[in-house]
Amino acid sequence: MPAREMRVEMFLRALLRRDFSKAKVHLEKLQKMAGNDEWGRGYARAVNGFLSAIQDNDPDSLIVQLINEHDREKAEKLMEHFESILKHEFRDDYEKGYYTAWVEFLKAYLSQKTLA
Repeated sequence: MPAREMRVEMFLRALLRRDFSKAKVHLEKLQKMAGNDEWGRGYARAVNGFLSAIQDNDPDSLIVQLINEHDREKAEKLMEHFESILKHEFRDDYEKGYYTAWVEFLKAYLSQKTLA
């Protein structure tokens, strides 16, 4: 497993435990790994959004809904949708980074044994 995917998995586990201080450490490392170009900024925007939404327990947030519902089918459909978005040639690097973060997060989420 590539280093960034392992870090996403650790970030997700910290979020699931509501261990926000540990999640922030993983978030910072993910941001460094992603870099500061357009792709990296899109990626960082997504992972920051994951943390913020879960910290705020925003019921309108897609990430909070996924974590609270444990809906494997919904997560699989979202992952397929975001993967298809990444294949669009007209997407800029920022969007590609953003949706890559979502795909990696959803893969880590779906790999959790606690999901039905």
